Amino acid sequence: MDIPDNLTANLHLLWPEFLVAGLAFIVLTVDFLLPSHRKVTLPTISIAGLIGILVFSLIFLGDKEATPLYQGILLIDRFSLLFTVFFLILGIFIVLASVDYVNQHLHHPGEYYGILLFSLLGMMLMAASSELLTAYISLELLSFGLYIMVAMGRDDPKSNEAGVKYILLGAFSSALLLYGISLVYGVLGTTTFAGINERLVGPGAATPDLLLGLAFILAGLGFKVAAVPFHMWVPDVYEGAPLPVTAYLAVGSKAAAFALVLRLFSTSFMQSIGEWQLLIAILAAVTMTLGNVVALAQENIKRLLAYSSIGQVGYLLVGIAALSAASSNAIILHLVGYGLANLAAFAAVIAFYNITGKDNIRDFAGLADRNPFIAMAMTVSLFSLAGLPFFAGFITKFYLFIAAAEQDLLWLAGIAMVNSLISLYYYLLIIRQMYIQKSEDSSRVPLSRVTGSLLGTLVVGTIAVGIYPAPLVDLIETATAVILPMN
Repeated sequence: MDIPDNLTANLHLLWPEFLVAGLAFIVLTVDFLLPSHRKVTLPTISIAGLIGILVFSLIFLGDKEATPLYQGILLIDRFSLLFTVFFLILGIFIVLASVDYVNQHLHHPGEYYGILLFSLLGMMLMAASSELLTAYISLELLSFGLYIMVAMGRDDPKSNEAGVKYILLGAFSSALLLYGISLVYGVLGTTTFAGINERLVGPGAATPDLLLGLAFILAGLGFKVAAVPFHMWVPDVYEGAPLPVTAYLAVGSKAAAFALVLRLFSTSFMQSIGEWQLLIAILAAVTMTLGNVVALAQENIKRLLAYSSIGQVGYLLVGIAALSAASSNAIILHLVGYGLANLAAFAAVIAFYNITGKDNIRDFAGLADRNPFIAMAMTVSLFSLAGLPFFAGFITKFYLFIAAAEQDLLWLAGIAMVNSLISLYYYLLIIRQMYIQKSEDSSRVPLSRVTGSLLGTLVVGTIAVGIYPAPLVDLIETATAVILPMN
């Protein structure tokens, strides 16, 4: 059967996605052929492949105009390219953070790295999706990879429990999302973002049935980003999952989901912002408040960072509530700053756990004496997450709160600032353990060259974005201009 030319003419624009899928199959094949003692080369293959795909994507797609594929279900533009680059760099960082952990704690490294690459493919497709069912399929590709990765600690009962909880609640959220998509299609007769936008022109276009469908879509996506009240899976899954997977969940799944939410709301529902803005604003306020307040009571570092990430989702939802060109730039900038700081925090926790096997907050007592570099990196990351000056978190939150104030959501910006002060308190509790409390074990915590280089890179990135964000802001503004042009 002949394939129409219009379906294949721009197929080359999906080369980055094809290459990531091919790299995943290569890793799985090499894992099958290599003996056990040679499988340490798998992360090297993964990193080399991701770097090659990153360079290829920048060269090949850097000057391409926005191009719809397959009658508009995918859109390759500067927005999708920005997130493709973000996800590829994230994949490199996660593989680097995983090397020592996987060698010590997991039995099947090939499956781990292969599934990680397939989940990256799902993220890339989510950022490029411009149709609801395509976005759903991409989201499920990501989710199924994460379900497996969460349960990869087969000898750890907590990992098994986390995997079961995650897949059951994930299936429920997927059902909500699909039902919402069906309601939108039933009312409007289309699932493409552009088609939805065309049918919402004029007063009264946002009917109760359509708003109900949007509510179900929000519920399904709310689970993926861990917004309250869809956050119940987060602490148990973060605690039970292997540490590098927890770091990947905390950054990658949120970035992919917000890439989708940004494109969906800016190109489909922007005209009816008055119908849903208050709902998102309340959701943001509740999410950041619950996340930060409950984090105060945590004794396990992974559970604390889990509730901290819920609080960060609240800040990002502030940007969605204040949706504009300025807030979309602020959301992406905050995702970058949060990603750098959060990965640095998790890399420090992973380095500590690989040596001690402990992950409670009190176990970090005296870490400044046992390894000053890990303690310093952890401190920088926590100060950034709290939003202190000279670190990435300060400038990214500043942009978010200013964008909210410009859209007459000053009350929401005020709640966000109060929550930032609350988060500083529980971050200082960790720093207090590392620098003031004395440890019963005075032995040195060694740091591998790979993890040390990763930590150093993340710390430098966190400080660089905080001090001089202008180049990054310019790149982000260029990318978001395709979904929300500046006035």
